[in-house]
Amino acid sequence: MSSELAVLCFLLLQTGAHGFKILPGKSQSHMEITEGAILNVVVQVCHDLAQAEGTDFTFPSKPYTTEAVAVACNARKSSRSFEQAVKSVIVHNVRVDLRHALNGSFHFDAEMFVRGRRIIAEGVQAVKASDKQENFEAARDKLGEILHPLQDFYSHSNWVELGKKFPNSNLLRPDTSIGNLADISRATCRNCDGDDCTNNILEDVIAEGILTSGYFGIVPLVSTKPDGKCSHGGGVDLTSNIKPKGGINKDAFDSSHGHLHTEAANLAGAATAQLLDDVRRAAGDRVFLQMLGISKGSSKALCFVIDTTKSMSDDIEAVQSVTSSIINSEVGTENEPSTYILVPFNDPGFGPLTKTTDPQVFKNVINSLSVTGGGDDAEMSLSGLQLALTAAPLNSEIFVFTDAPAKDKQLKSAVIALIERTQTVVNFMITDSNVTNRRILSNKTGRQRAIATSDSQVYRDLAQASGGQAIEVTKTELPAATSIITESTSSSLVTLLQAARNPGKTENFFFRVDRSVTNPRVYITGRSVTFTLISPSGKSQQSTDATGSLITSSQSVGNYLSLRIKTEVGQWEIRMVSTNPYTLKVIAQSSVDFLLDFVEASQGPFAGYDTLDTRPRAGVNGTLLVTLTGSKSGKLTEVTLVESSGSNEVKGVVESQGSGNFLVRVDQMPSEEFVVRVKGQVGSSSSGVFQRQTPTNFRASNVTISADSNPILIPGTLFSVPFTVTTGGTGGNFTIRATHNQQRFDSVSPTSLILVSGNSTDGTVNITAPLNTPSGTDFTLTIEAEAPGGADTNYVMLRFSVLNTVTDFTKPVCQLLSLQSRCFGACNSSTWELLVQVTDGDDGTGVERVSLKQGNGSLNASQAAGNADIMLVSYRASCCSPDMELLTVDRVGNVGFCFYSLTGNPPAALSSSTKVTQSLFLFLSMVGLGLHVTNVGGDSVTPGKL
Repeated sequence: MSSELAVLCFLLLQTGAHGFKILPGKSQSHMEITEGAILNVVVQVCHDLAQAEGTDFTFPSKPYTTEAVAVACNARKSSRSFEQAVKSVIVHNVRVDLRHALNGSFHFDAEMFVRGRRIIAEGVQAVKASDKQENFEAARDKLGEILHPLQDFYSHSNWVELGKKFPNSNLLRPDTSIGNLADISRATCRNCDGDDCTNNILEDVIAEGILTSGYFGIVPLVSTKPDGKCSHGGGVDLTSNIKPKGGINKDAFDSSHGHLHTEAANLAGAATAQLLDDVRRAAGDRVFLQMLGISKGSSKALCFVIDTTKSMSDDIEAVQSVTSSIINSEVGTENEPSTYILVPFNDPGFGPLTKTTDPQVFKNVINSLSVTGGGDDAEMSLSGLQLALTAAPLNSEIFVFTDAPAKDKQLKSAVIALIERTQTVVNFMITDSNVTNRRILSNKTGRQRAIATSDSQVYRDLAQASGGQAIEVTKTELPAATSIITESTSSSLVTLLQAARNPGKTENFFFRVDRSVTNPRVYITGRSVTFTLISPSGKSQQSTDATGSLITSSQSVGNYLSLRIKTEVGQWEIRMVSTNPYTLKVIAQSSVDFLLDFVEASQGPFAGYDTLDTRPRAGVNGTLLVTLTGSKSGKLTEVTLVESSGSNEVKGVVESQGSGNFLVRVDQMPSEEFVVRVKGQVGSSSSGVFQRQTPTNFRASNVTISADSNPILIPGTLFSVPFTVTTGGTGGNFTIRATHNQQRFDSVSPTSLILVSGNSTDGTVNITAPLNTPSGTDFTLTIEAEAPGGADTNYVMLRFSVLNTVTDFTKPVCQLLSLQSRCFGACNSSTWELLVQVTDGDDGTGVERVSLKQGNGSLNASQAAGNADIMLVSYRASCCSPDMELLTVDRVGNVGFCFYSLTGNPPAALSSSTKVTQSLFLFLSMVGLGLHVTNVGGDSVTPGKL
């Protein structure tokens, strides 16, 4: 059992899961089906890419694991991000049983075929649109959600009982027939024979190929069904006690139709792979792999948020220099960033967001930055940071460059919420004209402005919350300080220790270097800080000693000190001495790390756990899900919640779930800000004992906020997000803030709500997106509730898919314009070529992309002169390669195939319009249209539509 599967095994710990079973066993579960399909499709994609690039590919051993598949894909450094992506898809699949348990549309219950198909088809469109905009997190969330009903179709309907051997591909398209659907008045079932439901579907339903599904209900008095209809079945389904009694679900071997469980699960797996392949073809192989966290180099993003006011010209030059250095040195290596992000800001504006996977595009955008404005002291720095946080991949590292205070300090709590949810590290590079706590500089009017210590504290607080650094240097020192950026792009970075003290005090800190660790580094920020470093062997070196053996190199600039230390396995100690505020962070490179989620018991009809989209509740027991990455045999021995600015600790009870996954229970969530520290062991020797820590600081809250809405936002249509706020603390007038990442979207929300302790109050955020908003646009909404006086806050962060109404469901078509064949004698000395016109029909959206799916020749595709909706494709190949297949994609992701082959014998009769000059037979087949044309090859073939 793989780690992604075990991660979620306990998410539905119940006997009546509504769908394929959750816990692993003899029966197949949603998690196993989803994981298996993803791994199989990814292996196929990587194999096809290797073939296309002429490189070797070695299939991993079965059963596949994320780590083995990443290695086979030549993307070992992507193992962690791949595992995290697969986990995300599975979480959103399983979550359907918790959040939509009684919505039959999500399970194809009660013959809700049209509504269920709409969820899948719209979801596929949203996934494709999100991939097109490189909004991969939104794509993964939606992908997981729609895979659940897709898989349930085969378990909850009678598709298997009708003798179907292949998936129902029409579930992916809204313009086709799902099947011969049962009328509401059509009887479909009889009573089961006791516990034997093998033959409870009526014979005429099977004979006529009528498609039906079972009704399901768990609420007494209201759980009913029309006369003669089938039930879902099972102990929790109250409709199964209404005649006709019994059920037809195939969720497990012990289900009503459990004798068909294997067939249903296999079809569900094939359907999942079919959907994934459709998404793959629409996106392209590299984009598809990126959606699932696999990239050729590092999985990390290079992300800059830059002040572009006039005083920042020197800073921008430093950013341009370090960007060029990273791109020039890392492209093509395992440290090459997977994504590049830039957000400029000044006053009063910020943006636009640049997000690309092309390093040269990013380099060009950085180099084209120009400075302007800066008429007053403060800039829109937090607005720029907020936009970057919504766009950056999970676990990213962001660098903010500024020399001015934040004008939008009211966004501080929203930014912290995004930091917590994305577990992103934020570093601030704060430049000054002199190394003091105040900065004086001239603006364009000749006035002077200053940034006070209190202004810088906002940046320090955000850096500490994220586990980053607030580096304060002069402009001339900035180029030296940018070394931290280069170091951050290193792959497989882990945090061994992190601490902050304000006010500063003398304190001893401990961290452990294990045998998997390389390149350990120590970062210290603060003024007048001294320290003593002590190695596991007892050797020591003071900060004033430049000749010691423990520190191999060091760099000091402004308030920032960076140390490279000797790699010695064992427990290290660092004794910090200062009365001034300071931060301490120890990082290294290692394959051993961990993933973390807070979970809580579901409040729905089924018992289980769901991952939190908000802060955990303070002062009560809590639960964490910890996944060990980089070692399937490793174990966790200790998980502790450590107060961020103090020494208080709350240790959890660790329960192994198998395959590197652990459920951690704590008796009481801390009321103060905390980090999570884990300790464990890989192997049996002491050198395998490890310690890791989250860079992100977390908070618990007495305020609870929840929200839910239609996950599809349609431009030009009012979109409402209802939310509920509850407080377990003091009631009163709570401040409500709703912020999002789209400046052009109109939004209206309450600014306050009155709450009584222990009770709930509802509110609604109304949003309208402009009509011209592109499909796939990322929309992230954060709703905050702040207690009176700001003593407590909580938030809920929601991500929605923007999707314009799609009316184009047809695949692009091919028309042969010409063909020339010179296949005489030895095939390796002759060639054939063809010219094809690809169009998307009169009502289509236009051809987006044409690529070679099969063939060893050269392909050239370009838009037709004067008509952007027509693509002209020329192809030339050796006669030794007689087959070729085009993959065509239109602008909404409809995928078509055009197949041509030189093979066979000439037909008996030939069209009079065909010029015969050779004895070579040409067989042309267009698979996408299901048509075949046979012609005798020659110097040319009369153009004709296939």
